[in-house]
Amino acid sequence: MATVPAIDADGLTKRYGDDAAVADLDLSIPSGTVYGFLGPNGAGKTTTIRMLTTLLRPSAGTARIAGASVADRDAVTPTLGYLPEEPPLFDELTGREQVEYVAGLRDLPEAEASARIDDLFARFDLTADADRRIDTYSKGMKQKTGIVQAIVHDPAVVFLDEPTSGLDPRAARTVRETIAALAADDTTVFLSTHILPVVDELADTVGVLYDGGLVAEGSPADLKRRAEGEGERSLEDAFLAVTDEGDIDAVGSVSASTSEEAAAQSEDG
Repeated sequence: MATVPAIDADGLTKRYGDDAAVADLDLSIPSGTVYGFLGPNGAGKTTTIRMLTTLLRPSAGTARIAGASVADRDAVTPTLGYLPEEPPLFDELTGREQVEYVAGLRDLPEAEASARIDDLFARFDLTADADRRIDTYSKGMKQKTGIVQAIVHDPAVVFLDEPTSGLDPRAARTVRETIAALAADDTTVFLSTHILPVVDELADTVGVLYDGGLVAEGSPADLKRRAEGEGERSLEDAFLAVTDEGDIDAVGSVSASTSEEAAAQSEDG
C-alpha cells in the first residue's frame, strides 16, 4: 500500500483578480522530511503556507495535510503546528500561560502539557523567564516561545517561517537541533527561510518558488550540482541561478530531472 504523503498539493493556486500569487503548485512531501522552501520576497511562499495551514482558501487545486483536505480545517489543524514570521502571542500573558493556553486549545491533558512545556522551556532556555509577562520579552524570547507553542502538541507536520529570526547563535543552534530531532521522530518540517546554510544543513529536499511557480526541486546536493560555474558551488549559487528571470526556462529541468532520478532509483531499489 502506498504511503500517504505528509504534505500533498495538486495544482494549488491562489489568484487575486487576474494576478496569480501561486500558480499550479504540485508538492508531495513524505513523512519525516525536512523540506526547505525558498524563494525571493514576493514569490508566494507565505501565500503557499497560509493555504497549506488552512488560513487561506485556494482559488483552485487541492492540498492535503497528513491525508486530510485543507478544505476541512477541523480535520487538518490537530495534525499541524505553525510558526508564522511574527509569532501570535498575547503580551498580557506570561510565557507559560501562553503555551498552556495553546496546549488547552490542542486538548492536551494537563499533566502531559505541563511536562511537555517544562521540557521545551528548558530546551530553549526559557525556564527562568516562564512566569514573566510576554510584553517584557525580547524579540528572541518571543520567537522561542512561538516555536514552543508550535510544537507543544507533537504535531505530525510543522510549518516554520523564518524560525531563527532574532535568535542569538546558541538559540539558533537549538532550533536547528530541534528541527533535526523532529524529523528523526518522523515529523515533517516545512521550513521557509532566507538563511540558506540552515537549509543546506537540514533539508532533505529543497523547493524553490519564483513568481508563484515551483522552478526547482531536489536535494541540496542536486541543486548545487546543477549550478553553473567552476569549482564547488553553494546553495546560494543554485538559488541565484534558478531565480534569475533570464534563466528560468533553462533551469526548469531541475525539478523534472530530479524527479526522474528519484523514480529510477526507486525502480532500481
